[in-house]
Amino acid sequence: MTIYLPIAEISVNLFVVLGMGGAIGLLSGMFGVGGGFLMTPLLIFIGIPPAVAVATVTNQITAASVSGVLAHWRRGNVDFKMGFVLLVGGIVGSVIGAWIFALLKSIGQIDLMISLSYVLFLGTIGILMMIESINTMLKSRKGAPKRKKLHQHYWIHGLPFKMRFRKSKLYISALMPLGIGAMVGILSAIMGVGGGFVMVPAMIYLLGMPTSVVIGTSLFQIIFVTANITFLHAVSTQTVDAVLALLLVASSVIGAQVGTRVGSKLRGEQLRVLLAIMVFAVCLKLAFDMVATPADLYSLAEGG
Repeated sequence: MTIYLPIAEISVNLFVVLGMGGAIGLLSGMFGVGGGFLMTPLLIFIGIPPAVAVATVTNQITAASVSGVLAHWRRGNVDFKMGFVLLVGGIVGSVIGAWIFALLKSIGQIDLMISLSYVLFLGTIGILMMIESINTMLKSRKGAPKRKKLHQHYWIHGLPFKMRFRKSKLYISALMPLGIGAMVGILSAIMGVGGGFVMVPAMIYLLGMPTSVVIGTSLFQIIFVTANITFLHAVSTQTVDAVLALLLVASSVIGAQVGTRVGSKLRGEQLRVLLAIMVFAVCLKLAFDMVATPADLYSLAEGG
């Protein structure tokens, strides 16, 4: 069964789109990521124009994140104070990112920028997460580790404007989460992602937050940043496909609830290994598509 997407201007299989939305919602609930880093490439793989995929996926990320946050909130795994600080930075970053997106679209370079951004960030983060998670699992098999600090201290922990985040058991500078939120906001607007694949590792390794709290807090911040990005894209670039967005939203909300239950049964390092594998696999696929010879060497494009 096919359905026509008016903004993307192509027909797609309805059940394929619903299945993709459900699967990404499942991952959202498990890992605390919006799922855009997988959904956007998958939409591009089935023929959706990159600019439309980026702008539309933010709708699905918002819905999946709301569903996931509600489930984590009921378990007491959301640090709302940390989430609000991250959100302030994310809103500022998303405005800057939307402006960059519109500029690149106007000069015809947005598709290349999206692909290069995915390959660079997914490859780097996937490798780093894989190495750290495997090392943690190997150490745990050798025996019970000695008691150590809750998190490592770096020079950035000595920055001013310190705040106490009781839920996360942290006393750190507010500049750190503000900066992380701003960086993720820019990436979200350009790449059509919730930014969880960057935020989750940053919250664990830079801020030192417990993995159990990171997932719910990440989803909380993602809700508002992606909602803001959706509005900005709809106004500035008109690339949001409402039909595609509704299909993805309906299926991802259900998947997020299931994913939350599955994720609660796995240890933190196991979740990070699985996330790293998926991140790196998508990176390899995008990199291959960039260098492979296309089936059709010619295409028609509207001049700007």
